[in-house]
Amino acid sequence: MANSNSHLTLIAIFSLITVSAAGRYITTASPALSDDINDGYRGSILRLNPFRTSSLEECEQTYGFMPCTTTAFGNLFLIIVYGYLMYLAATHLSAGSELLLQILGPGLVGGLCLPALGALPDAMLILVSGLSGSRETAQGQVSVGMGLLAGSTVMLITSIWGTCIIVGKCDLQNSVAQDNKDTKGFSLMGSGVSTDIWTSYSAMIMAVSVLPFVVVQFPQILHSTSGRHASVLVALVLSVSLLVAYCLYQVYQPTLQKRHLDFAKHKHVRSRILKYLKMRALGRLIDSHGEPNRDILLKLFNSIDVNQDGSLSVPELRALVVGMQLYEINMNEDDAVTKVMKDFDTSENNEVEFDEFVTGIGRWLDEAKSFRKTTSLAGPDSLKYVHDYYEETKKEHALLGDQTHDEDEEEEGVDDPRTTTIKAVLLLLLGTVIAAVFADPLVDAVDNFSAATSIPSFFISFIVLPLATNSSEAVSAIIFATRKKQRSASLTFSELYGAVTMNNVLCLSVFLALVYFRGLTWDFSSEVLVILIVCIVMGVFGSCRTTFPLWTSFLAFLLYPFSLILVYVLDYGYGWS
Repeated sequence: MANSNSHLTLIAIFSLITVSAAGRYITTASPALSDDINDGYRGSILRLNPFRTSSLEECEQTYGFMPCTTTAFGNLFLIIVYGYLMYLAATHLSAGSELLLQILGPGLVGGLCLPALGALPDAMLILVSGLSGSRETAQGQVSVGMGLLAGSTVMLITSIWGTCIIVGKCDLQNSVAQDNKDTKGFSLMGSGVSTDIWTSYSAMIMAVSVLPFVVVQFPQILHSTSGRHASVLVALVLSVSLLVAYCLYQVYQPTLQKRHLDFAKHKHVRSRILKYLKMRALGRLIDSHGEPNRDILLKLFNSIDVNQDGSLSVPELRALVVGMQLYEINMNEDDAVTKVMKDFDTSENNEVEFDEFVTGIGRWLDEAKSFRKTTSLAGPDSLKYVHDYYEETKKEHALLGDQTHDEDEEEEGVDDPRTTTIKAVLLLLLGTVIAAVFADPLVDAVDNFSAATSIPSFFISFIVLPLATNSSEAVSAIIFATRKKQRSASLTFSELYGAVTMNNVLCLSVFLALVYFRGLTWDFSSEVLVILIVCIVMGVFGSCRTTFPLWTSFLAFLLYPFSLILVYVLDYGYGWS
């Protein structure tokens, strides 16, 4: 696939260069007039002129040789061609990133390099939109960058988000999606998608990442004309700071996730042992005062194969833990036994005496009481909270997304690391070069199409450009969601939230830097409002729950046309911009 895309890229680039080098303007005007016109176009290489309205109009060639036109159809053709090349750039960057990740693994590469590379095409288009020509020209073209930024954010978190819900839906049972089980069809409440708790954190981070938009918009909120340049600088510093913080979080998140998962596993082991002891004690594990029943615990303690000195050692604890049959939590038996021994063995002699056993069980019961859903602490139902504790720890472990031994996600080693590394670097370089070279011609084509059709360039870049720069990422997310598993759903939505977060910090940082250092005017109130609404609504919604029924997809779909209509009404109905 990568080789095919590379060939298509080279063919498209070669065709553009060849046509621009060989073509010239042809006219059927009278000889007398023809001389003047040809003199006016002398030295030009190619003009695409179907449906040209005025033979005296000029268009400026990007780099001095790229094809250009002043007609609507000609610029539409160029937008399609350049947009396809930007799509290929994004595809190459994505493919190179995946190969690099196979070799170097997560951490610095997964946390810093990959998110930045994914946002590179958008950042490149935003950069060239603000660097073009004079300050007046840049001020006119910068709306293309803002349109792309807003359009990419809205598209990813509405239409693509909703599509992933539809293609990834599974049957819901007890408000949890069942992996690979999709028998209820398009049931709005009975089918949906479940994710892990880390995906909810990603949604929360996405909502927080809109803070720089609020800061830069603050003078407009106060209807103040002073301090706008300073607010851009403050927003830029905040945006860069959030970018660094987000990258650091991505780097250290796997380690943090592992610690949380280990703690959740240990809590689940404790709750399972309590449930086992409760069953063996026939509900008499505590006395009438809610304290551990020493007589019953002594019988249970002696029923375990204790040593001759009346204590439990590591082998006996191992037999107890193994007997729990905790296959669903991918438990490391040695680690579980070590942690249980540490909970009980206060004397640190690597043995558990009866008093230590009673004290340890008492601490576990006190912890379990904090999870109880019943108020009774005595009588027949006095240990109902043990069951609640067990179910709660089981649910907490599931939310953390432990898929260590998922048979469908087995890691495969790289056969030839050297060749794979070279291929990854070449793909990344090719994608970067294509994005850098064709970003400026694409922005010019959008600007010219806007001039030819009188359609604001913002709406063109809002609708069309995100399809080019984010198609690869969107298709990848949708395909991954079709696996219909909690793990794949979690990775899919985390990728979408992460892409929007990078738009809000990396791409916005580039945009704010252009506005500040070129002295441009920040006048994007309606666009900022749309980004704030979509990111906050979907961010809060995604952070408050881990299961999304099918009906939530239609909520996301409705936000896309709402965003476009809102910008139009605010700009042309109320004159916000």
